Amino acid sequence: MAHYKQMSSRTHHEYVIEEGGNRIDWARVHSWLTTSYWSPGITRDRVERAARHSALVLGAFIGREQVGYLRVISDKTRFAYLCDVWVETAHRRRGLARAMVRYAMEHPEFSTVKWLLATADAHAVYSTMGFSPLQEPQRWMECKPNASPQAMP
Repeated sequence: MAHYKQMSSRTHHEYVIEEGGNRIDWARVHSWLTTSYWSPGITRDRVERAARHSALVLGAFIGREQVGYLRVISDKTRFAYLCDVWVETAHRRRGLARAMVRYAMEHPEFSTVKWLLATADAHAVYSTMGFSPLQEPQRWMECKPNASPQAMP
């Protein structure tokens, strides 16, 4: 596992949102993401590798327990993709996901980027933070060389 530089943190009610991967409970994050609709069956190795190569990794904690996770893929200049946003079920509906997204979007290293994300079920949450459907979706393309997330190296 790569060493993460601890940059900063902020609080949201009783939660601490912390930058960097030093305190991330990778077993827990893997258990969340492997059951998500966007990365079903993803391996723990791929979860950790994705985090190592991300521009920003956030964890949300209550005491020593991790209850949230978020990462950003970015060149820190023009583009930032918000992904793997997760809040433990018992801690949802308290504004924690919004607080984590706000932390990322207000981060000084991302001050000039255009933010993107994909969601199947949280449009109402993200629209309150300024997200809207793509203005020109016909300009976007995707390529899925392998149908199975397990098959990718």
